[in-house]
Amino acid sequence: MPILWILLGALLVSGCQASGLSTGRSDMDAGPWAIGIAHPYFMEVWVEDSAAIDVDGVLYRRISSGGAAGGEKKGADVAREWVGVSGGGDIAVRGAKLPVRIYVRWQSAVEPQTYQGWIEIPESARQVMRDALTKECPSIPEMSAFPRSAAVRLGLAPGGVVQVWAEDECLRPVKVARGQAEIAPLGPYLGKSGGRYYPQTEASKRYVEKYGIPYGSW
Repeated sequence: MPILWILLGALLVSGCQASGLSTGRSDMDAGPWAIGIAHPYFMEVWVEDSAAIDVDGVLYRRISSGGAAGGEKKGADVAREWVGVSGGGDIAVRGAKLPVRIYVRWQSAVEPQTYQGWIEIPESARQVMRDALTKECPSIPEMSAFPRSAAVRLGLAPGGVVQVWAEDECLRPVKVARGQAEIAPLGPYLGKSGGRYYPQTEASKRYVEKYGIPYGSW
C-alpha cells in the first residue's frame, strides 16, 4: 500500500509541474508585471506617454508618464552607464498579460529631442518574466513570503536608442532587447508646448558641457 501512495504522489507532482500548477498558475502569461524607465547617467529624460500590447493582443494605453530614476556619478565616462536599471518607480500594467510590444514617447532633455516608437519584446524576455513569477530565488529565500511580480525596464538614451531589461527571479536585470525609436514629428508634448522641453538639471548641463553626449555607446 505505501508503494501505491508514493506512485500516486509522484504522478500528481509531475502533472502539476507540466501544467504550471506547482505555483498555482494555470496561465503562465498572466501577470502581474510593471514597466520601469531608466536612462544613462546625466542623460535625463521625460516620458510623455507609454502603452503596451499583451500576448492576447489587448492594448493598454497611457500606462505612465513623468521623469525616470535619477542619479549622479563621478567620471568622464559615466554617461555610458545606466541609472534605474535595477528598479525603482515601476508602474503596474493592471490586468495585462505579459507584453509583446511596448510603446514609449519621450523627451531627451540633453539634446533636446522627442522620440517615439514601438519596441518588440522577445519570447526570451517573457521567459525571464515567467521565471520571476514562478521560480524561487535560492540566494534570497525570504522573497517567497512576498507577492510575486515581474518587471520590464526601458532604457532611453540620446539618439532614440532603447535598451530593454527584464527582471529575473532574483531581482537581477537581464538585457533582452534593443530598439531604435524615431523622431516624433510634432515635437515635445505633441506640439502643444510651443517647442518647450522638460528642463534639464544643472548637473546634467555641466556634464554635457564638459564631456558631451557619448552617442554610439548604448
